Amino acid sequence: MLTKRAERMARFLESREVPDNAWIGVTVENREHGLPRVDYLKNIKARIRFLSMEPLLEDMGVFDLTDIQWVIVGGESGPKARPMKQEWIESIKYRCEACNTHFFFKQWGAWGADGIKRSKKANGRVFFGRTWDKMPALHGALPAVC
Repeated sequence: MLTKRAERMARFLESREVPDNAWIGVTVENREHGLPRVDYLKNIKARIRFLSMEPLLEDMGVFDLTDIQWVIVGGESGPKARPMKQEWIESIKYRCEACNTHFFFKQWGAWGADGIKRSKKANGRVFFGRTWDKMPALHGALPAVC
C-alpha cells in the first residue's frame, strides 16, 4: 500500500493489524511535502515500511531511515518532467547503506544521467554502472537502524 496521505493511513491503521504480507509505504518527492510523511509511516506497525522517492524532485539532505526497510528512487517522466540529479540519488543510496535499508533504483525518467531528455526507456535504470534491485526478504525482515 502506497500513499501520499500518510496521516490518513496512519489514523486508519492505528486500530487495525497490518497483515505480514502488506508492505506499507509513502511517497517522498521533496522535503516540504514528502519528508513529513515518513514520521507518520514510522508510527504504523508493519513488518515492511518503505519510501517511494519517485519522482525525486530535489536533494533530500539528511533524514532518518530508522524502521524503514526499503527505499525506491526514480525520476519523473512525461512531457513536463523535471530532471533528477545524480548526487541526490547518491546521497540516498549512501544513507540506505548506513542504515541497513534496501535500495532500489527504478528509473532515470525522462532525463538521463547525462542531462539529456529522451524516453524513460532509453534512459534506463543503470546508476553507477549497474542496476540496484535490493528488496526486503519476504520473511524475517531486519529492522533498519541508523
